[in-house]
Amino acid sequence: MSLARIAITPGEPAGIGPDVCLQICQQAWPYELIFIADPDLLQRRAEKLGLSIDIQLVDLSQASRTHRPSKMLVLPVKLKQAEHCGQLNPANAHYVLETLTVAAQLCLDQHCQALVTGPVQKSIINEAGIAFSGHTEFFAEYCGGYPVMMLASNELRVALACTHLPLKDVSATITRPLLEKVIRVLQRDLIDKFSIQQPRIAVCGLNPHAGENGHLGDEEINTISPCLEELRQQGFLLSGPLPADTVFTPAILSQHDAVLAMYHDQGLPTLKYSAFGDAVNITLGLNIIRTSVDHGTALELAGSGKASATSLQSALQMAINLSTH
Repeated sequence: MSLARIAITPGEPAGIGPDVCLQICQQAWPYELIFIADPDLLQRRAEKLGLSIDIQLVDLSQASRTHRPSKMLVLPVKLKQAEHCGQLNPANAHYVLETLTVAAQLCLDQHCQALVTGPVQKSIINEAGIAFSGHTEFFAEYCGGYPVMMLASNELRVALACTHLPLKDVSATITRPLLEKVIRVLQRDLIDKFSIQQPRIAVCGLNPHAGENGHLGDEEINTISPCLEELRQQGFLLSGPLPADTVFTPAILSQHDAVLAMYHDQGLPTLKYSAFGDAVNITLGLNIIRTSVDHGTALELAGSGKASATSLQSALQMAINLSTH
């Protein structure tokens, strides 16, 4: 039986994605790693970093094998223009999206069993005239399914009811149908992917103090509480809505397997404060396994040799764990 293959996209070519990909290639891994990128970009970055790397084009018809240090198997996608470290170039926006498309298709076709993504720069993709709000939404459209964004560390799992939205749009987005879909996806994947047979989920309120019984907003009364009660009657183990300023305390976290935050900056600051560099972004609800780093492109560090690969290592290890579950 052949080993699993893991597809990896370095992300923005001017950022640290290529750097950290080259770093993890220096290590041994129990499965085969396939990098979807421009081989010339990777060679240029390796030379800039003073790393010796043997870049080879992958032959997917051959049986997979364990990753050997300093060897890099690449499925080539060519840049439009040569990159310059730290300098965004809208001409390469289509390249970034093509690497994501190719990698996702490898998983859909079962050539690879999981996908790990490096950081992209959403702003430069949008400046190139391409509507792009993030990896999560891109893979949902391409692969199908109902995506739920969750970041996880060794100590904490935080899922989001909505992801990359302006704060002014959050309240209108939080509806009972949306919450029900998100909670069902979160529950199912905690069972299927993390082997938690009876997941206990702590659900945040939207407003300060979870609305203070309607004095600080009525979303908890009109939307969140009725949804939670209906799901509780179906056997879901749900607490809340809980004030977001106290849900991340040890007493509450010790009694739950995951926290569901209502919006991006309600849930992620605490997780990133406690585990930045080691946390993993996981897209639940897809028909492929996808994990990602918890950081951005760090343009100022690209090519400097100062970028840390710990988050990519964690994302890769999580992808391996989920793909072999």
